[in-house]
Amino acid sequence: MKVGFIGLGRMGQAMARRVLDAGHDLVLYNRTAEKLAELAGLGAKVAATPAEAAAQGVVITMLANDEALRSIGEGLLKSLPKGGIHIAMGTHGVDTVKALAAQHAAAGQTLVSAPVLGRPEAVVAGRLGIIVAGPAAAVAQVQPLFDAIGRRTFPAGEEQAAAAAFKIANNFLLGCAMEAMGEAFALVRKSGGDSGVFFDVLSDGLFACPAYNIYAKMIAEEAYDNVGFTTLLGLKDANLALSAGESLGVPLPSGSVWRDRLIGAIAHGDGERDWSAVALEQARASGLA
Repeated sequence: MKVGFIGLGRMGQAMARRVLDAGHDLVLYNRTAEKLAELAGLGAKVAATPAEAAAQGVVITMLANDEALRSIGEGLLKSLPKGGIHIAMGTHGVDTVKALAAQHAAAGQTLVSAPVLGRPEAVVAGRLGIIVAGPAAAVAQVQPLFDAIGRRTFPAGEEQAAAAAFKIANNFLLGCAMEAMGEAFALVRKSGGDSGVFFDVLSDGLFACPAYNIYAKMIAEEAYDNVGFTTLLGLKDANLALSAGESLGVPLPSGSVWRDRLIGAIAHGDGERDWSAVALEQARASGLA
């Protein structure tokens, strides 16, 4: 399959590599040219513009936020052929996805919303989950790409905004879990307890699941420079969740606490550290850092 790929951040690079390794013809575009070098050396072609990447007929975007998606949206609409498919795999707002789906439909194109679940290391290991929503025929056409990128596809129906809502809700729950873990670890540390032992308690008991095993370990070891997803991007997701809650009339009180911790971490210079740094912000509030 001929595929354009736009957005080569930590996640995008790993995802594009899996598409290339699966034998697809890949055309890449990224604002920062140096991020193209490794994949170009492995046989991917480099596009001069997003429009050139989209001209392949199927284009994947893996962009950091709604603003980045909107900034290339007009170019994609003009250059994606009629019948073409845009697969949006970043985390985007429900209203943004709804509007983009309507614009593609008016242009005779199709949007497939396919946000992903997992950190960069999960992509490399083939463990990524993908939430997919869009017209069934289009989803079936690009399913080989999802099979190349991840381990499992979760069908969210034909309304593209549903996949966006699933992803926002997932990240909301994970972010609040990290905030709660930060509070729990601070309580243990302030009482003189050992963070490593508390991690063992969590990982061998009721909380023995990937979310706690991965992030509780990072918090116990204070490994906030092992960046899979930044605090700044976490704040973007917190705002998306609160915005969706306001729009739909769903109170999200835990989300407000999580968002405030993210803002505090960013104010202390931790914006580019891993988003688990909310636990470091909790430690500061507890007089531990």
